[in-house]
Amino acid sequence: MISRKDINNLYLHHILHSLAIGLAIRFTSHTHILDAGTGGGLPGIPLAILFPDVRFTLLDSIGKKIHVVAEISRELKLTNIEPVQNRLESMNGMYHFVTGRAVTDIRGFYHVARKIISREQKNKMQNGILYLSGGDIDKQIDTLHPNTKITPLSAFFDEDYFASKKLIYIPAR
Repeated sequence: MISRKDINNLYLHHILHSLAIGLAIRFTSHTHILDAGTGGGLPGIPLAILFPDVRFTLLDSIGKKIHVVAEISRELKLTNIEPVQNRLESMNGMYHFVTGRAVTDIRGFYHVARKIISREQKNKMQNGILYLSGGDIDKQIDTLHPNTKITPLSAFFDEDYFASKKLIYIPAR
């Protein structure tokens, strides 16, 4: 569920971009992650392949997208994915991490997502939000959690595409 114009860049712009989260943290077994605004399953599906012992809830408000995610999960025999059609604001489960990939304004995302992050720790990194973004987001995160960490994806990848891409980690508490 990506633009036809970008299909030739599927691996670089979408799969590899999604897997950057896996380079920043090695999730432990039984971690539960909510991928909010998953669209066609990014970053959730590549991460579910990388971490087969981690549970992923892939969330999108658009039924057509969730149907595609369910079909891809079935075809790939991924048993650690639960596709859910809903809005982030309406979710009331608890998750160790909430991921997003340029879904919306990071401030709004943070204020909604932090409410559903569990206090139960399973990983070395404190539970929180892992958000993939591009461009200049420094002004957007000034008012967020004081321990917010921005990792340029150029630290992981040499390709020019990643020069302006970032992984934003925001602890929940």
